[in-house]
Amino acid sequence: MTIDAWLTPYKRSEPVLVGSGEEGAFDYHAVDCPFVFRHNGRFYMMYVGYDGIGYQTALAVGDDLLRFEPLSTILRRDEGSAWDSRNVAGTWMLRDNDLHGPGTLKKWNGKYWLAYHSYPGEGYEAGSARIGLAWTEDEELLEWHRLPEPILTPEEGEPWESGGLYKECLLEHEGTFYLFYNAKNQTHGRWIEQTGLATSTDLVRWTRHPDNPVLRVTPGAWDGGFVSDPCVLRDGDRWAMFFFGFDYKKAQEGVAYSADLLNWTKHPDPIIETGQPGELDASYAHKPSVIAHEGVLYHFYTACRKPQKGDRTCNFFPEYRTIAVATSRELKEEQRGGD
Repeated sequence: MTIDAWLTPYKRSEPVLVGSGEEGAFDYHAVDCPFVFRHNGRFYMMYVGYDGIGYQTALAVGDDLLRFEPLSTILRRDEGSAWDSRNVAGTWMLRDNDLHGPGTLKKWNGKYWLAYHSYPGEGYEAGSARIGLAWTEDEELLEWHRLPEPILTPEEGEPWESGGLYKECLLEHEGTFYLFYNAKNQTHGRWIEQTGLATSTDLVRWTRHPDNPVLRVTPGAWDGGFVSDPCVLRDGDRWAMFFFGFDYKKAQEGVAYSADLLNWTKHPDPIIETGQPGELDASYAHKPSVIAHEGVLYHFYTACRKPQKGDRTCNFFPEYRTIAVATSRELKEEQRGGD
């Protein structure tokens, strides 16, 4: 089955968003986990910042899809309940499902909804994360109210997810909510991450799919260690799941497809590979967010390479971690995707 309509071979050489590099700022070390959407005539990116203590979530805004300016943090430390007071990584807002649609948010019960996960400890992905939801009626999307309890925890899951639950993708289809998420089987050593599914009709009571994980690693392949960070959108009579695979050396983007949101077939090869030494994504090209505009598909992802002189930020690995984009057509300077 052809996947040509989902390919974005034209990488932009410059990042679309970089951390501040300002000591004490939430994004001092890095930015991560883009989620790009359209709202009230502008483009927004929800993203995660890391400051050396943990994760917080922010919005950036732009009038095109190639430049974003930080707007405000929206999920902050020391807010919410005890379980999510140290880290809060927002990864998805309920949006229209159409891959080629406008990418706008949609409401349920008069509210916008956001899915996030939280690690219990301080540091980089410290402890077993749980998944929560937040909502807002604020059209500026700045004031969010978190549900007091997590909706999914590793303690209630199967062994494949006992190490923690991570990057969420939340969608509604024909009256059912689908929550795709990746999870790991242990917290230490060389763990395996795979992608599972839970469903709900009210966003409160969730049922895990009996055949989880719905997307599994391929032993010995480019995705032999992780199949993670699902981004699920509808293209006609097919659903596409963009994800990243990891073989404990390189992280690269892939895609799977389904007719029913339950049974998935992976395309065997990466659709975005890591770059050449020195390029933005020389180490990792991972964590997809996909949106279409004016007939062009924009595939945003977290890009990592080794630090270079002049970099504004440096993550602790060490690495330079930024947000990058690849497109389905090569864009000229005047075709920057504005309204």
